[in-house]
Amino acid sequence: MTTRPQRTQFPHSDQLVVTDAGLETWLLYDRGIELPEFAAYPLVATADGRAALAEYYDHFMAIAAAADAAVELDTPTWRANPDWASALGHDSDELAAFLVQSVNVVAEARGRWTGDRPLIIGGAVGPRGDGYAHSQTDRAAAAAYHSFQIDRMADTPVDVITAMTMGSTEEAIGIVDAAARVELPVIVSFTVETDGRLPSGTSLVEAIETTDRATDGYPIHYMVNCAHPTHFDRLVRTGEPWLERLGGLRANASTRSHEELDEATELDRGDRHDLARRYAELGSLLPAMHVVGGCCGTDHHHVAAIVDAVSADRTFAS
Repeated sequence: MTTRPQRTQFPHSDQLVVTDAGLETWLLYDRGIELPEFAAYPLVATADGRAALAEYYDHFMAIAAAADAAVELDTPTWRANPDWASALGHDSDELAAFLVQSVNVVAEARGRWTGDRPLIIGGAVGPRGDGYAHSQTDRAAAAAYHSFQIDRMADTPVDVITAMTMGSTEEAIGIVDAAARVELPVIVSFTVETDGRLPSGTSLVEAIETTDRATDGYPIHYMVNCAHPTHFDRLVRTGEPWLERLGGLRANASTRSHEELDEATELDRGDRHDLARRYAELGSLLPAMHVVGGCCGTDHHHVAAIVDAVSADRTFAS
């Protein structure tokens, strides 16, 4: 019988959790580090790469400690799946080693954590293909495919699998299946287009309710990432029961569509103060929203403003 590492329990919705931001855009535009295939995980193989990642994570730990909040840091493994690894020339053994090293980088950050609240290690799992495209992978195929990444994370100190930028329910459900098989908690984060629908055309409410039905409510909660609040904020004003399953938000800095962002040649950092205000408004409408961070174009300055705004608008457990 395999003995799994002890996991830190994810905080309940009455506890503020600070998470990180747009890692890849920060590395590219703020540190000038090239990322072939937009993959950050190869950086863990070099001292300079690990130092850049440590600098990045330390920013969010400082924000969380100052806010007396918990912190959840995602491993740089959004692209660390077999297809993207193959495009980068990494075989399965190399990819497995990169996955372990990626978790170790965040575990080392936990060793530097000085806050009083928990630090959660999130094992980031991205879509098999492009994050803005509709995945054609069905449930069973997605579970089998993503098991490579998730099975290896199960033997590390990862506390929760974070399925990021999910554009279809079938792939999300497959990832949940793979995580449940190795008894890892999971958070599913969907992305939406400017019309509030997933790239597959599915509505956000349908995606959440379908995933919950198919998995007996296994995910801890759901999130939205890689979209601006203006793309979906109208959906949360209904007060419907499904909104209680939305536990967090990692928004883009830009109001642009995915297509426009793909074609952009410069980083759109948006207006972080306006973004923070929108987070606070959403937090007043979403009773379970307690995880806040950012996605493309955001950095620690955005997240600090968001944490200040959300904390001022809502009281969390002390």
